[in-house]
Amino acid sequence: MHHHHPHDHAHGHGHEGHAHHGHDHGHAHDGSPRSERKLLWAFALTLVMLVAEAVGGIVSGSLALLADAAHMLVDAAALLFAWLGAHFARKPADARRSFGYQRLEVLVGYTNALTQVFLVAWIAFEAVMRVLEPVPILSGTMFFVALAGLVVNVIVLNVLGGHHHDDVNTAGARLHVIGDLLGSIGAVTAALLVRWLDWLWADPAISIFVSLLILNSAIRLLRRCAHILLEGVPDDVEIDAVTKALVEGVADVRGVHHVHVWQLSGGSRVATLHVILREGAVHGAALAAVQKLLRDRFRIEHATVQIEDDGECVHRGCTGAAAPAT
Repeated sequence: MHHHHPHDHAHGHGHEGHAHHGHDHGHAHDGSPRSERKLLWAFALTLVMLVAEAVGGIVSGSLALLADAAHMLVDAAALLFAWLGAHFARKPADARRSFGYQRLEVLVGYTNALTQVFLVAWIAFEAVMRVLEPVPILSGTMFFVALAGLVVNVIVLNVLGGHHHDDVNTAGARLHVIGDLLGSIGAVTAALLVRWLDWLWADPAISIFVSLLILNSAIRLLRRCAHILLEGVPDDVEIDAVTKALVEGVADVRGVHHVHVWQLSGGSRVATLHVILREGAVHGAALAAVQKLLRDRFRIEHATVQIEDDGECVHRGCTGAAAPAT
């Protein structure tokens, strides 16, 4: 049976308000209204360009431009979902969502990356078909529309700006825009090669090359989002290191076990753990020291700590830092 000091329980959960405040402050990059406006502007610009490319493709009979317009349609949807993700991530916790809506941005990032994987497969299939059966291209029209697409994509990327490493939502949106930017560079290059050298195969060949670049980034983002959704330990945190730091860094801590560290979203870290205190330790002071160390060294803003007395733990056989972290 665990001994749980009443003061510890109140203190541990009283810290929760501070934890959420710290998270909001740290996430000015991704949950802010400014970030939402950026995503909305990027969506509007992409929407205008995809209409222009679709019309250009129909007028010129260019399959490449129509394919790029389809790519931009997926990108526009990705930017819209990224905006929705950023918007709803700022909603406060409620009775149904006690952790709030922060993880929605991870779900959106995961969906965007997954969409890119399917999009790359489609582009590769279309490219192979075009190598087997080359399609006549009006290179002049293709060049100017692709060039306009390139300019718009540069503007959109500039509007989105840099993103925080932990902001997987904006990372997903930027991945789509970068993919489009590479696609536009490829389309411009292909148009010039078709125009001056009559290399019809250049268009599908460049498409495959660009797709492989997009695929690499998409798979990396997909794995990162999946890791968060599977409650994985943050990349720069090791459970053994957390256990060792607490035993060595907090005087009253004799052992630590049942340590779990995970992320709600890209930058919001949560932990639960059992801490064994030495005989006569002041529980409240030890709890505060444990939470401070977790916050300062591992950026874990909210930790739920189960306090256990040394005596009862010896009886149960769970002493020392070597106790298994499960």
